[in-house]
Amino acid sequence: MKFQGVDFYDIDELLSDEEKMTRNLVREFLEKEVAPLVTDAFHQEKPVNMEKLAPRMGELGMIGAFIPEEYGGAGTSYVTFGLMCQEAERIDSAVRGFIGVQSGLVMYPIWRFGSEAQKQKWLPAVARGKKIGCFGLTEPNRGSDVASMETVAKKNTDGWVINGTKQWISDASIADFAVVWAQTDEGVKGFIVERGTAGFSQSFQNRKGSMRAGDIGELAFSDCRVPEENRLPNAKGLGSTFSCLNQARYGIAWGAIGIAMDCYETALNYTREREQFGAPIASYQLVQEKLVTMLIEITRGQLLNYRLGRLMDEGKARYAQISLAKKNNVAAARLCSRTARELLGANGISLDYPLIRHMANVESIYTYQGTDDIHTLILGYDITGIPAFRRTS
Repeated sequence: MKFQGVDFYDIDELLSDEEKMTRNLVREFLEKEVAPLVTDAFHQEKPVNMEKLAPRMGELGMIGAFIPEEYGGAGTSYVTFGLMCQEAERIDSAVRGFIGVQSGLVMYPIWRFGSEAQKQKWLPAVARGKKIGCFGLTEPNRGSDVASMETVAKKNTDGWVINGTKQWISDASIADFAVVWAQTDEGVKGFIVERGTAGFSQSFQNRKGSMRAGDIGELAFSDCRVPEENRLPNAKGLGSTFSCLNQARYGIAWGAIGIAMDCYETALNYTREREQFGAPIASYQLVQEKLVTMLIEITRGQLLNYRLGRLMDEGKARYAQISLAKKNNVAAARLCSRTARELLGANGISLDYPLIRHMANVESIYTYQGTDDIHTLILGYDITGIPAFRRTS
């Protein structure tokens, strides 16, 4: 059955005609051209071919949507970008992950912290889907504790020498370049490391129970020499790094509601048609309670996203507000995927339905770009003024 949308509070009335038109175009493209690829990719753990799809995404303005047009982006609103992320993750988390990484973790840091030459070289190419980047931050021994990253960059006469490893990196094995963060004698700095650079290797990470339709991998640096012109000149310390993460977290907040919407509508349609004890199971009180709970969680998440998007467009959104949306909405997606799986019974684990795939994927988004616990601590710090990230004694 064709997706009808979930909009109990008439939020569509708050969107501009352009925002709705763009969402509908993106929805049609994803349903026709991407959705048929996802289930087999997930089952076989053979990622969807983003190198083939990226140029089409570029034509639709899906990559770097909020980046100014002068650098190849669509110059759209953050709400429009959020709607794209919602539609993409309704199809699969790996699809939204690709859009989110290219936009918020690759294009954004180059746009905000790069030189004019770097912007001209990379941003239009990524926006058109002609080049693919990745974001090298997470390490085998360092996830949430970003400040203790072990990858180091040492300055030499003609540039920098990077040593270290980055793990769980989206688009790692297919990327034409990586935006890499490393410790230096002057604090954390960002670098653009191009495929084929001596001492730089990229690999695909398989045997995953989640995000199986996406390219997740590892970046390794062994005396990798990077010229000074590849350093992001305006990236200064972890504040720059975290500003990139906030872009990604914003996209996840919208994407998570895409998961929840798909799970809810799948369960609603199924329970109307599935009969037990002589009646559709949607006629039973316990089933209706589950459906109503899902609808409430989705509606709350939609309202959070809409308001946060408008704050982003006005340049007023605070990082803690982004954390609240990410934390709340991923929890909603987790609840909706699990509840919908219950409502479908044994069919809930079949790949003929999207629920078990969403259930697996949501465990990744629950963890990455800040675990649920980390976002709790971010919010706790914001409301109390007392940081609780480290033991002081």
